Amino acid sequence: MSGHNKWSTIKRKKGANDAKRGQMFTKVAKEIILAAKKGGNPEMNPALRAAIEKARSYNMPKDNINNAIKKGTGELPGVVYEEIVYEGYAPYGIALLIEVITDNKNRSTSEVRHALSHAGGSLAETGAVAWNFERKGQIFVKKDKAGEDALMEIITDAGAEDMKTEEDGFYVVCNYKDLFNISAAIEAKKIEVETAELTYIAQNPITLEPEQVKKILRIIENIEDMDDVQNVFTNMNIPDDLQIEEE
Repeated sequence: MSGHNKWSTIKRKKGANDAKRGQMFTKVAKEIILAAKKGGNPEMNPALRAAIEKARSYNMPKDNINNAIKKGTGELPGVVYEEIVYEGYAPYGIALLIEVITDNKNRSTSEVRHALSHAGGSLAETGAVAWNFERKGQIFVKKDKAGEDALMEIITDAGAEDMKTEEDGFYVVCNYKDLFNISAAIEAKKIEVETAELTYIAQNPITLEPEQVKKILRIIENIEDMDDVQNVFTNMNIPDDLQIEEE
């Protein structure tokens, strides 16, 4: 779990930067539009609720959220998006799952293939990588919002699987089907949930040397900076004590 949470922490900090916020608004809007195609009521549509909560965690304006929902339901004109999950390899045999939301599959496939090839990796056949990842729900609560013991008691009673303590908060991991029930149980105790999202967690993480880890993280970050890419998940273990240079 440590590697997954370390990268989540890095991404959350970078996403909070002003330079990244505009790009995150665009990416999350795509998620909302795609999810809203299956229904515009977040109480009946878990994917939409997750996308809205993600948008709120980045302080996305309410009007932007509402407009994205309306584009998804057809109340406002908008682009037609589809979701694709690419499977690939980075150097050192590291597996990657790359979530994409795009209005042009051919463009996205070409861009992802080029990015991987340029970095010394490659696209993989469907199923070559996905078997090593499990769909999970992940909730983040800041330390100034809850005590560790109190939060652990709440999530244990609600059926969570694990909790990891990070420098500024707690990551709660659960079955993806239980994500919103557990999030609601936390909020029912007047504890603010920073994020509640669906994710993929590798079952057999690979450990590399620190400089190799940093190289892979730079590759992942470059891929995630692509307009169509929403998330990149890896089976690489990222040590909790790995020092990442601040931008």
